[in-house]
Amino acid sequence: MTRMIGASSTRMIQTAMAACGMTLLVAGGAIAAPKGQSPAKDRHFMTEAIEGDLSEVNMGKLAQQKGQSDQVKQFGQALQQDHGEHLQKAQQLASQNGMPVPSEPNKKQLAIYNKLEGLSGDRFDRAFAQAMVRDHQGDIKKYQKEAAAGSPLSDFAQQTLPTLQKHLEMAKSLSK
Repeated sequence: MTRMIGASSTRMIQTAMAACGMTLLVAGGAIAAPKGQSPAKDRHFMTEAIEGDLSEVNMGKLAQQKGQSDQVKQFGQALQQDHGEHLQKAQQLASQNGMPVPSEPNKKQLAIYNKLEGLSGDRFDRAFAQAMVRDHQGDIKKYQKEAAAGSPLSDFAQQTLPTLQKHLEMAKSLSK
């Protein structure tokens, strides 16, 4: 009899824990994870989002230091400010939901930073603009996919898209 109660209690606890694990807090409210949305996919998206923000903040600082044109420096300032604010939101959201919170950009982002850091003048400005166009095009695709996924992070992704699109347009204008 004790074993049956123990097994039953264990199943109830596991079910309760699973239910809690499938709920994410977004913008102060609880939203249940929809069917088909994997918590692993949510973690992956948030990891990439945070790494991207960390990278963009660093790139913004670099552009302000090494940029030759005022436009590049101003874009760097916008990157640092906008992605800095977004980074705080993303870190808080990830932390609230028990997701990993990266502390540095990924290896690819670091390699691009290191390459740009070795450039100066007009060469820096051109390479920076090209890197930011490619980066923001990729980010927009990821955020659009997440926004359309109906996941607990869809609102977060949807709210971010206008800023990413603004950054893409700014980066494209630098490339001209």
